[in-house]
Amino acid sequence: MNKRKIGGIGEDVAVKFLESKGYNIVERNFDCTVGEIDIIARKDGYLVFIEVKYRKNLSYGYPVEAVTYSKQKNIRRVATWYIKYKNLIFEKNFRFDVVGMLGELEHPTISLIENAF
Repeated sequence: MNKRKIGGIGEDVAVKFLESKGYNIVERNFDCTVGEIDIIARKDGYLVFIEVKYRKNLSYGYPVEAVTYSKQKNIRRVATWYIKYKNLIFEKNFRFDVVGMLGELEHPTISLIENAF
């Protein structure tokens, strides 16, 4: 299975998990000239930009460790672009969450870090 297919399945699992936690999914795989965000959702009055990371095992570290400072800066840039593009400039409450998944895709261990950065 290629990375894109694995990523799509992982994001499907993440969406189900997030919905079970009360997130209302607004967009998936938002792509623009400055980058991409995996999931955009609303929860408790917040617009939430969510990065999803999956690892089958710990050979390359924990999934959430893959959200480096450089990746965080890029996600912030895309979020800024999204807010302008969607004319949400008066949106005051937003945050960045990370979903980490470890193990087999069918039954991964899922961690959620709210307001991760």
